[in-house]
Amino acid sequence: MFLAYKILTSLLYPFLLILIFIRKYFNKEHHIRYKEKVFFSHFNVNRKDETKLIWFHAASIGEFKSIVPIIEGLIKIDNIEILITTTTLSSGNLAEKIYKNFDKIHHRFFPLDINFLIKRFFKEWRPDRIILVDSEIWPNLILTAKKNKIPLALINARLTKKTFSRWMRFPNTAKKIFNIFDLCLASNNETKDYLKKLDTKNVYFNGNIKLISKIDEKKINNLNANFLSSRRFWLAASTHKGEELFSLKVHKKIKEKYADILTIIAPRHINRSKEIYDLSNNLNLKTQLLNEGERISDEKEIIIINSFNVLENYFKYAKSVFIGKSLLKELKNDSGQNPIDAAKLRCRIYHGPYVYNFEEIYEILKKNNIARKIEGLEDLSSNLIKDLESPFKKDTKISNQIEILEQKTFEETMKNLNNFIE
Repeated sequence: MFLAYKILTSLLYPFLLILIFIRKYFNKEHHIRYKEKVFFSHFNVNRKDETKLIWFHAASIGEFKSIVPIIEGLIKIDNIEILITTTTLSSGNLAEKIYKNFDKIHHRFFPLDINFLIKRFFKEWRPDRIILVDSEIWPNLILTAKKNKIPLALINARLTKKTFSRWMRFPNTAKKIFNIFDLCLASNNETKDYLKKLDTKNVYFNGNIKLISKIDEKKINNLNANFLSSRRFWLAASTHKGEELFSLKVHKKIKEKYADILTIIAPRHINRSKEIYDLSNNLNLKTQLLNEGERISDEKEIIIINSFNVLENYFKYAKSVFIGKSLLKELKNDSGQNPIDAAKLRCRIYHGPYVYNFEEIYEILKKNNIARKIEGLEDLSSNLIKDLESPFKKDTKISNQIEILEQKTFEETMKNLNNFIE
């Protein structure tokens, strides 16, 4: 099975190379640094020989943000360097923004999991420890780590019922893969149970590390801050196809009570922003496609966010937030978006019935009267109208429970990782 995977991925290399070029054309890859994914001549190695290199792989922006506090903790250790690899353009841009002035922290885009690329990446960077985040299971990387006797960890591991079933189609292969890991920190108890069934060793559940992602409110600098502070508005965040139309209908319902209501929609994938803008215009709603660095027009009632990594700017000022990927039944086994940032910025959170990937977090928020499941358009509309009836003051009580869980999760995670690194 492993040999077949190695051969297949090698044969696919020319086609994957073409795909990367196509993605670059549509601005889904960095216009220069895409080469790091496909050409070993662009690995750009600059690690020091005398240091211990810890390699983190966090594919997308959510995974990357979750490891920032961990990296801050580890980098304080003498003789440690950190290599961070990411896959998506947004996560790469954020990593560069945060760590561009850190000599001991390096960022590169993750090379394709093709045997000759991975072997060369290992040879060039010579990692001493490897830490994969979430569900980043790449066979060539994992097998190369084993061959080179490099300790390997999986943190915030996430296996759904669906993905576990897929692995169990090839139980021997799955067990050989997961048995290679020297440490696995599960993101929930369900994953912990699945990992043990796959003969994974040293499995622990310390909590979801996305709880420990940090937000520095002082650094949130929204040029529309004064406008948002004085305007009655609500936010539909991380929406998926179908949820934008739902949000626009909610807007119309609220408008019957508050003619000046402003609705801000931040789609999960901003390449859909123009599509949503057209949808809103076709409903005869005054709509603005808001690009980075632009001001919100006083005359508009619908704002479509068309820039990366800005949700915190709106969570800070929003009284009420609907978080998407939660209304779509067809995604029920891969549903939900992370509500932690909204909770930490003391928003009142609404969501649909499908939040599979974050069920435990939503349960905590629900118990503390922070999050509420809505049954439909009328339910969300009526709750938002209630929220908007009186001036809203951010309630620090909303974040207290989050802070307690955050501290516990961070301390236990760092304890396990320090033992792994030593």
